[in-house]
Amino acid sequence: MDTNRALLFVSRYDLPVRSEAKRIGLISDTHGLLRKEAVEALRGSELILHAGDVGKPEILEELRKIAPVVAVRGNVDAEPWANVLPVTAVTEANGMMIYMIHDVTALDLNPAASGFRIVVSGHSHKAGKTERDGVQYVNPGSAGPRRFHLPITVARLQLEPTAYEVEFVDLDVRSDH
Repeated sequence: MDTNRALLFVSRYDLPVRSEAKRIGLISDTHGLLRKEAVEALRGSELILHAGDVGKPEILEELRKIAPVVAVRGNVDAEPWANVLPVTAVTEANGMMIYMIHDVTALDLNPAASGFRIVVSGHSHKAGKTERDGVQYVNPGSAGPRRFHLPITVARLQLEPTAYEVEFVDLDVRSDH
């Protein structure tokens, strides 16, 4: 697909999104490769959050076939089509405020003081979660080409009004693309 033509079909992601979604798929660092294993792992999501380094607009188009998508721009998203992706995004899902940024080290606000319960980021290619000051920081890892001998992963976030659960899904990709 011609990327200039794709601009017509990529919606803006910089407006706050409200959703009653409870099952949220988290993906990052696809770098232009959307593996079928990632698609299968995200199936059933009511909302998908892409934490940057998308690589190609077609990735977001494919993810939108599963559920609505909120995405942020990563450091490799430098082509003109990626100009519609904001550097940060805010979404509210099932009553919880979620802040998205590609590189969490660039965070320029205090998530707890700003009312966020969850921060979703990517960039490091390392899946993980940590809690600080009542805020859950989640990195779904990398779902694109293998780098640094790290596992290929996505995450699923299950939200309840006062609690959340994060499940990391190792895509166990046998061959590298």
